[in-house]
Amino acid sequence: MPIATTTTTATKVEEATQGIATLKLRSPAAGEGEKAGEEGYRYAHLLPHFSPDHYPPLTPFEHVDPGHRALALPNPRAFLDSAASVVELTPHLGTEVTGINLAELDSSGRDQLALEVARRGLVVFRDQQDFIDRGPDFYREWGSHFGRLHIHPTSGHPVGYPEIHLVYRDLKSTFNFEYEDSITSTLWHSDVSYELQPPGLATFFLLAQPQSGGDTLFTSQVATLKRLSPQFVAFLRTLKAVHSGVEQALFSRAGKRGGIVRREPVEHVHPIVRRHPVTGEEALYVNRQFTRRIVGLKREESETILRFLYDHVDKSADNQARVKWRPNTVVLWDNRVTAHSAIVDFKETGEARHGARITPQAERPIPALEGLDLSS
Repeated sequence: MPIATTTTTATKVEEATQGIATLKLRSPAAGEGEKAGEEGYRYAHLLPHFSPDHYPPLTPFEHVDPGHRALALPNPRAFLDSAASVVELTPHLGTEVTGINLAELDSSGRDQLALEVARRGLVVFRDQQDFIDRGPDFYREWGSHFGRLHIHPTSGHPVGYPEIHLVYRDLKSTFNFEYEDSITSTLWHSDVSYELQPPGLATFFLLAQPQSGGDTLFTSQVATLKRLSPQFVAFLRTLKAVHSGVEQALFSRAGKRGGIVRREPVEHVHPIVRRHPVTGEEALYVNRQFTRRIVGLKREESETILRFLYDHVDKSADNQARVKWRPNTVVLWDNRVTAHSAIVDFKETGEARHGARITPQAERPIPALEGLDLSS
């Protein structure tokens, strides 16, 4: 259905971002403890900006996953050889690494990293101030190694760098896609899954964070699928679902987040069970935030199956990992085989949570069932 458009004036944009633009600053102590809103905040140049630019629809492109190149190496995990520690967060999902400077990885090291993230779903790197402080030009160069950089249609970005997706919340304002009328802030999703070619490997880090709270939950969509009976999985492989960006656009057009929609919302059909192009693993590919209906089923049938799958994801704590943020942490995950949710449990403290995400697109989701027709 066509979406009614509204005109967002420069005045409205200025009003929407006034809480960011007029942050009162004061000098922090040296080292850790700098916070958004304090004078001398070193990441003030990365605070959200909502440009009124309008972009045309995204066009298809050929994606070559760098993990393929790593498969041909004698040791596709050689980039971890110099790590001080490599610890699995859970058997199914997540690895924490210390002692490696991500910013110094060469092209081969980045290829190996892509493969490792695909295999583990989630990799957490501590002590990455060098990476974070290299700034937005470096972020774009880094992300471009893994795919075409996605420009988010509604989120804030640093001035002049629309490829850097920002999250921001403090006591008085939020510039995130989140709702206040729910009993929980947990909302599992795979980033912008409504695109024809959704993201693969994503890189995210916090620039300011609350002393407690603001964690991020991750779940393995490979493990959640494996928990289901073979007969049911075989049925799911025959299904495809609509993923929609319409609700997200309407949220912004209502004046929330920043009030900007830079690219008209899209809906695309993806397989409910997808295959990773490098590892060959199958993963469940539905999420509460963007999946709307199963193609070809009646409404009650679609709702029943999707509700069951969402509940399965929600309740499967044995497939989940929780990232507790520390300063200078960089987290990478593969959107094709995981889902995640921010935890907004800190808003009453008045502290800010300010983060940046680098989001390369990947291939159009590959159906686990060969030959599945993805037309609507």
